[in-house]
Amino acid sequence: MQKSAMLIMLLLISYAGYTQSFKLMRFDENYRYLRDSAPTFYHKIKYTSLSAENNIYVSFGGSARWEYVDFHNEDWGRLGTGHNNFLLQRYDLHADVHFGERIRVFTQLRSAWEGGRKNGPRPIDEDHLNIQNLFIDAQLYKQGAQSFTVRAGRQELDYGSGRLISVREGPNLRLYFDGLKLMYAAEGFTADAFAMAADTVNTGAFDNKISKQANLWGLYARRIFQRAGNLDIYYLGIRRDQAIFEEGTAKEVRHTLGTRLWKYGGGFIYNFEAAWQFGKFGAADINAWTASADIGYMFESVKARPTINLRNDYISGDRNKNDGKLGTFNPLYPKGGYFGFSPQIGPVNLIDIHPYATVNPSSKLMLQADVVLNWRYSLQDGVYRPSGNFNLAGASSGKRYIGTAYLASAVYTLNRFVSLNAGIQYFKTGAFIDDLIKDHKDGLFINTRVAFKF
Repeated sequence: MQKSAMLIMLLLISYAGYTQSFKLMRFDENYRYLRDSAPTFYHKIKYTSLSAENNIYVSFGGSARWEYVDFHNEDWGRLGTGHNNFLLQRYDLHADVHFGERIRVFTQLRSAWEGGRKNGPRPIDEDHLNIQNLFIDAQLYKQGAQSFTVRAGRQELDYGSGRLISVREGPNLRLYFDGLKLMYAAEGFTADAFAMAADTVNTGAFDNKISKQANLWGLYARRIFQRAGNLDIYYLGIRRDQAIFEEGTAKEVRHTLGTRLWKYGGGFIYNFEAAWQFGKFGAADINAWTASADIGYMFESVKARPTINLRNDYISGDRNKNDGKLGTFNPLYPKGGYFGFSPQIGPVNLIDIHPYATVNPSSKLMLQADVVLNWRYSLQDGVYRPSGNFNLAGASSGKRYIGTAYLASAVYTLNRFVSLNAGIQYFKTGAFIDDLIKDHKDGLFINTRVAFKF
């Protein structure tokens, strides 16, 4: 797969005749518009007719990503890893076959590798070969702007801002699920209902363990208001047999009700989101919540189109670990970079203030700077990883401030196929980390990434 990706990259890197942008979810792309175009090498890859009537066609695509990571004190000195540098690689190839207007089959292979990390690959780093997507779409109804489609099989999910359900593009491994999704679309409105099972990922080839029961289900609806913003409303359910919080370990069945009001584009931009969770953790009742506000302004008329933003999150933690109730918020399947790239703290038991700004010195270059100040919401709960998994107990400490992250990043788009990302993050430990970790150390993270898509 590496040799194939490199060959295609060399053939396409200088090609400039392509107009459609690549999407986060590659199955959202449609190349039917190339049906009557000139049969160039690239167009044949993206659109090849399989029938005399041109109603059956196939499209191929893929990507390759190489990332160098340099970590200093990833664990604030707790595990003694010190300087840790390693290389991450990810490759994928996909085929999208359309049988007329109503039926399509999408399949994608993924390969992800880690090399050089002192303490071995993390769960987000390595899976040598696996099927990332393999589903069939059947469009059962189509009338004007209205449609109803059933999707069955292995598939990626990504909703809203990625706060709760994300494909997780930042880490080396993207998430996927097996299940059924019903999709309704109309003018300015979409609604999805789904029931999914998450696999257990192993590092070998085709050795991931398929779950035998649904552990994620929900309904996500979006209403688009022209010029006035957008409204999301959702319900999400999750089941975990061995959920771990500072409260303990037990079976968890949790329900989330949430809403999001947002607007991106020129001028005033905003993203408000709130969610409440209830259910059972063993015999304990769950009562958890989160609220987030992200407001900013894009100066469209100013050269380099700078933006300034201020974000503030409140995410509940457990107030009393011995009261038979659980107040710890569960972020379900969040994207890894919700608080900047490679964050050290996850969206659980957290209060943060996060100012950031972007500027575009040219059409190909974007620069961003962030400062993230982090406190524990509850002194009886600890800190969690970016995935939401439990990391460090906190009930023994009366300190609230976790620390401050200073970030700077750059994205350079060489052309439509190749992009370069680089970033640096310095994490200054706060009173909580200083209190719990003997010989605590500030963290430094540096990464450089080259990505190629076709």
